[in-house]
Amino acid sequence: MGEISRRDFLKASGAGAVLLGGGSALAACGSSPSSSTSSTIKTSAPHRGGTLRVGMTGGASSDTLDSQAIVENLDVARTCQLNENLCTYNADAQVELVLAEEVTPNADGTEWTIRLRPGVTFHNGKDLTAEDVIFSFRRIANPKHPLDGGAGLAPVDLTSLKQLDPLTVRVSCTSPFASFYDTLATICDYSIVPVGYDQLKPVGTGPFKYKTFSPGVESLFTRNENYWIEGLPYLDAVMISDFADETAQINALAANQLDAAPLLSPPSIPQVKSGGGHVVISDGGGITPFTMRVDVPPFSDVRVRQAMRLVVDRPQMLKLLFEGYGTIGNDIACIWDPAYDRSIPQREQNLDKARSLLKQAGHEGLSVELVTSNIAQGTVAAATVLAQQASAAGMTINLRNVTGSEIFGPNYLKWLFAQDFYSYQVYLVQAALCALPSSPFNECHQDFPRYNSIYSEALRTVDVERRNELVHELQLIDYDMGGYIIPYFPPVIDGYRSSLQGVIPSKTGVSFNNFDFRRFSLA
Repeated sequence: MGEISRRDFLKASGAGAVLLGGGSALAACGSSPSSSTSSTIKTSAPHRGGTLRVGMTGGASSDTLDSQAIVENLDVARTCQLNENLCTYNADAQVELVLAEEVTPNADGTEWTIRLRPGVTFHNGKDLTAEDVIFSFRRIANPKHPLDGGAGLAPVDLTSLKQLDPLTVRVSCTSPFASFYDTLATICDYSIVPVGYDQLKPVGTGPFKYKTFSPGVESLFTRNENYWIEGLPYLDAVMISDFADETAQINALAANQLDAAPLLSPPSIPQVKSGGGHVVISDGGGITPFTMRVDVPPFSDVRVRQAMRLVVDRPQMLKLLFEGYGTIGNDIACIWDPAYDRSIPQREQNLDKARSLLKQAGHEGLSVELVTSNIAQGTVAAATVLAQQASAAGMTINLRNVTGSEIFGPNYLKWLFAQDFYSYQVYLVQAALCALPSSPFNECHQDFPRYNSIYSEALRTVDVERRNELVHELQLIDYDMGGYIIPYFPPVIDGYRSSLQGVIPSKTGVSFNNFDFRRFSLA
């Protein structure tokens, strides 16, 4: 495959469906789950009006309002106000319907029927129709210029997309695609835009409308008075401003210049509270894995990969990086997927076994370079801690700290030992992104015949219990042979003023429950 610039495809951290989750059936996907297990922060009755002021870091002149081609977290925050998917992840990281009221497969998953909600309109007054869904899919997966979600729609036969009536689309696939429903939930990548969409004057179905946008500086969105959920949103407007760093965010929050400051680090928690603010800490499902290429030495020897995983003191790393917030990892992604296999033994640090494996592999006293970058919460600090922990087993890890544009530049997917980040997905969606020889982000260069075969079988499997059994087999291969080290699932820490109502924790790994400001209000 050709070189891929990661800035052409965001898995927002703190960012992101391919199988119907273990609790779902490969059948009609109807109404959304009726309840959430996430505890809601106590709030008063919502007030109407006011402008929500959000401050974030990381903006640049390359920022975009094209929700199908996002670059970084600020783009996610903006486009989540403008655009919506057919389905999405809720606060418990489970897929629920949004613009679709039904997404239904045939018996073997080779054909899907999408039925849209009636009465949904775009910001320009145009009704949402099947034609817009077809246009969106073809725009995303345009073979001449595929956008972020293009690879995820690979099984879809774009030429055979058919409008059955104004609100119904038939999607034919070139092969069984049991993961289609969940794939559509990937944040932003599968937003529905109208026929003739103009990214410079973006129109969507979201709760807020485009007003102004200055890349790297500020954006303003105003209330969609014709939003399809009656009574929402409560706010009159949302203003999202770019800040130079986290310190500036915290100071602005304390000075009442901001209402919300997403994606903070643990040391900021007491600062926010001392300034009269509040903090919501979520057990995110995103990952920031260490990536080992399994096709070249020394990591082509599975014993070296196993040894590298055994040097990690996971509780210590989580404590040092996030003051204990977050969740211990076990080198398997997608912790909130109902199919996540919790029966696999938790891997713990074992320096003696690590030394023994390295000696057996002929790599005693291994020295290797780890390419790190500040691409997500705690990545550089994690690399530093890993190097320290590995030294206790006689390894030497030399850190090469590069910019984000370099780590995701021409050498992305070529690094021997590096780091990456992904938002939450269900397992088969994550596998499609990074674990197969055909995956667009197979940075570990995995090509395990048994894994590939089981994955293909899982996509063909209608029975939920059997499909989950296959996912467990895939996860065991990850655990035993994979190229990822996943020591933890990082928390998501968001600061906000006491006047902001409607804040809840979220397992998606994206701030403020996927920047869902529809139900936010200002007291």
